Amino acid sequence: MAEVVLERLRRSFGATVATDDVSLVIPDGAFVVLLGPTGAGKTTLLRLVSGLEAPEAGDIRFDGRSVLGLMPAERNVTMVFQQYSLYPHMTVRENLAFPLRSPRLRTPEAEIARKVGEVAEVLRIAHKLDNRATALSGGEMQRVSIGRALVRTPAIHLMDEPLSSLDAKLRADLRVELKRIQATLGATLLYVTHDQIEAMTMATHVGVLDQGRLVQFGSPREVYEDPATLHVAIRLGLPRINTLPADLWPGAPAGARVIGLRPEHIATGRGRAASVQRVEHLGDQTRLHLRLDGHEIVTLIDPDTDLEPGDSLAIEPRNPLYFDAAGGRIDRGDRR
Repeated sequence: MAEVVLERLRRSFGATVATDDVSLVIPDGAFVVLLGPTGAGKTTLLRLVSGLEAPEAGDIRFDGRSVLGLMPAERNVTMVFQQYSLYPHMTVRENLAFPLRSPRLRTPEAEIARKVGEVAEVLRIAHKLDNRATALSGGEMQRVSIGRALVRTPAIHLMDEPLSSLDAKLRADLRVELKRIQATLGATLLYVTHDQIEAMTMATHVGVLDQGRLVQFGSPREVYEDPATLHVAIRLGLPRINTLPADLWPGAPAGARVIGLRPEHIATGRGRAASVQRVEHLGDQTRLHLRLDGHEIVTLIDPDTDLEPGDSLAIEPRNPLYFDAAGGRIDRGDRR
């Protein structure tokens, strides 16, 4: 594996700027997730790293060596896509072995057998090795697709929303599996998604993209607790952060236009009176949907609450985040 450095990358398609001055370091052995909506530039960055696209400006280095002059096959990367990309007429064993039989790699058959066996064990599909791909479930097919990448030892694995076509249970299962596999193998991964749960649960580092720019990069906890912009704050957190006029409570700093309140950062029992609109009992927690001066607010409360719609509840901010009119944080490092 390798440390991968992206330095001031720019790529546009006509008048559309897909990536704009993007710089980041992907540490050796890290699981880096790029998070953003459709059109944020996530897939373009993957294609730039793989060599499928060339940047108009900037550099890409693997362990200090620029790879801009190398063709995709020469960069020693693997890619996993949303679709399974399996050969249906082949068995699982043959699908896993296929990348290793490339004339460029010239892998001995004994080594192929060893690597296929190891990856099948890690992926928990060893009992399926002699099944044809068409006989597998969706989750098993995606495991094999991921395995086709993992049998190799590239500089970096690139993954483009590989779980998005699976149902909710399979996505949850494979999130756990993929994180376990990455930690077991010590693999370096660059993974793109629009799913914040994938970013929060799998990543060692999260990069949040907005209109082609990298607006924040750090650990999931750092990005969640200390977002650099309102866009970042909205991208992470379920239920999503409450965004309200900054003057709804006293004490906003100069220049603040928006106060951001995570549902868990609202104190109850004192402050301004809000009306209860809806109560969602979710077992381990209860979500309260409130209204204050015409603004909708979601907060969390004790699961045993006896509050009902129509009741009144006093609330006030705890650890608020403040943003200016352009969405920039104006109180970073000065949380109260």
